[in-house]
Amino acid sequence: MSPLDPYSGTEPRGWERSDSPPALPWPDREVEPWSPRQSGTELSAVPQAPPRPPVRRHDESPDGPYDPAAGRPFADDTPTSQLPPVRDDDAPTAHLTPVRDDAAPTSPFVPVRDDAARPGDDADPPEPPPGRRSPGRRRASADRPATPQPSTGRAGRNLPAAIGVGLGLGALVLVPLFFFLPGFLAVLAAAIGVGIWEMARAVRRSGARPPLVPLLAGGVLTIGLAWFAGPDALSLGLLVTVLGTMIWRLGDGPAGFQRDITAATLIAVYVPFLGGFAALLAAAPGDGHLRVLVTVVGVVLSDTGGYAAGANFGKHPMAPRISPKKSWEGFAGSLVAAAVGSALLLWLLFDVAPWWGALFGMAVSVAAVLGDLAESMIKRDLGVKDMSSLLPGHGGLMDRLDSILFAVPTAYLLLAVLVPVVG
Repeated sequence: MSPLDPYSGTEPRGWERSDSPPALPWPDREVEPWSPRQSGTELSAVPQAPPRPPVRRHDESPDGPYDPAAGRPFADDTPTSQLPPVRDDDAPTAHLTPVRDDAAPTSPFVPVRDDAARPGDDADPPEPPPGRRSPGRRRASADRPATPQPSTGRAGRNLPAAIGVGLGLGALVLVPLFFFLPGFLAVLAAAIGVGIWEMARAVRRSGARPPLVPLLAGGVLTIGLAWFAGPDALSLGLLVTVLGTMIWRLGDGPAGFQRDITAATLIAVYVPFLGGFAALLAAAPGDGHLRVLVTVVGVVLSDTGGYAAGANFGKHPMAPRISPKKSWEGFAGSLVAAAVGSALLLWLLFDVAPWWGALFGMAVSVAAVLGDLAESMIKRDLGVKDMSSLLPGHGGLMDRLDSILFAVPTAYLLLAVLVPVVG
């Protein structure tokens, strides 16, 4: 007796199959589906499903379907044994013309030689057609080094560009300061105007909309009043700027009025009012250009000494939540450099005792560092890295004026005591 087919139920195979007709895959209308078959075997209440052809698994032998119960292929009495074998001449593709080797679709292409270099070989790859670059041509390799990038300092700036721009700004300030003093007033007014524009553009990130036109007009007016009329006129210029901004803003309606006026007042005090003290220094009769010079030199020495000391010895952050790269070691370097340079410069230019000159330099350095931290706090609150990208290696003009804007009022007050105005 042949083993049972796991896919065909309990029906026997081959010569042991009974002569009774097989069960139909559908219920017979004349025969009761729930009655037992005539062979005497009892069926379950569920009608039997039709036999399914065996499914060949991956481990079946080429001789036929594999019987997992017996561990060998099924007998020749499987349903496929009744099918006639397929002859070679009955193949569906027998009447087709065989494909010749010379009719291959790739025959127009140049055949690949056996001695051709493969991608992993040491031989040079074939040159691409002119006017077209192959993929990966610009990647660095042993024979082709990577494209040199601009060198940056530890502060994350393009150091050569920063030095070049710094020298250019110094020349732009000092040349008119010594050779054509009204030209310095024009440079100062232009710098204040650019600073106002950068600040108004930056505070828009917080939703404030300070009116730009009255701020620009008021800023230039404030610088002119300080130049021609002195400290009292500087305060008057600030008052006129704030009032003019409030009147201008009334035309836009009440929505956000307080927010916009607050931002405008901050800009008016921070940029044109503090910058007006530079005009007061330059307007001093006889030695105004020297007063501006010692102030600018003190700020430059403070920045340079702080950068050198912080980059080489900085380990203790000074204000990590405001400016993480500033360190107490850098601050000490700023104080030392500004004190030594200012002591020498004030002694040579104004005949001031060196210790007073050192005190002047240290005060200017402290004010410059505070100005830098104040602008860093504003930028961090607004979520910007630089006020703009006008100056390569520096960011915006306000990123260079931040130290000077706090240093010029300090220098003006100290020089008014140490070096009284002549005439």
